[in-house]
Amino acid sequence: MAGMAALQGAMASLSVSAPGAASTSSFWGNRLATYSAPQPGVRFMVKICPIEMKLKRWERKKCKPNSLPVLHKMHVRIGDTVQVIAGREKGKVGEVTRLFKHNSTVIVKDLNLKSKHKKGTDDEPGEIVMIEGPIHSSNVMLYSKEKSVASRVGHKFLEDGTKVRYLVKTGEVIDSVEKWVKVFKEGNSE
Repeated sequence: MAGMAALQGAMASLSVSAPGAASTSSFWGNRLATYSAPQPGVRFMVKICPIEMKLKRWERKKCKPNSLPVLHKMHVRIGDTVQVIAGREKGKVGEVTRLFKHNSTVIVKDLNLKSKHKKGTDDEPGEIVMIEGPIHSSNVMLYSKEKSVASRVGHKFLEDGTKVRYLVKTGEVIDSVEKWVKVFKEGNSE
C-alpha cells in the first residue's frame, strides 16, 4: 500500500507541458508528450502495407515514425530488361525478377550467382545450390533489346494522359499494358 502511494506521488511530480513549449522533463531520457483526443467527426484509418524486406540481424535501417522502413524510389521495376554497368557482372544483360525497396537492390535473373549450402534432412542429402544475389539499383541501367543499347530512364505523358517511362537514347516506351498483364500473370502463378 505504501509502495503504491509512493509511485503515485512520483508520477504526480512529473510535469507534462504542451508539445510546443520548451520542456526539460523526461522519462528515461525521452521527452514526454501529451495526448490530445481527436476532434469529433475525425476517424483514423489504418493502412495495411505489405513490405518485402530481407534484413540481417545486424542491419539497421532508417525508419519512419510508424516504425516502417524508409522505402526508396527506384528507376527499375519487375520485368524490366537491364544491363549491369559496374561490378563483376559488368556488361551482362538480364531481367529483373525481384525488388527490395528498403535498401535499393534488385535481383536479376541468372546474374550475380552465389553458392548456398543447404543442410540435409533424413530423407534427402545436403547440397550446394546456386542462387541469384542482389545488385544495387545504381549498378544497373535499362536496356533496349531492339537497339542493343543501355539508356537512362525518362518520364512523359501520352496523349490519353497516362504517365509512362521511356528510354532517353532511343525514345522507346517501356511501360505498356500488355507487359504489365504478363508480369502480373507470372507473379500470380508462382
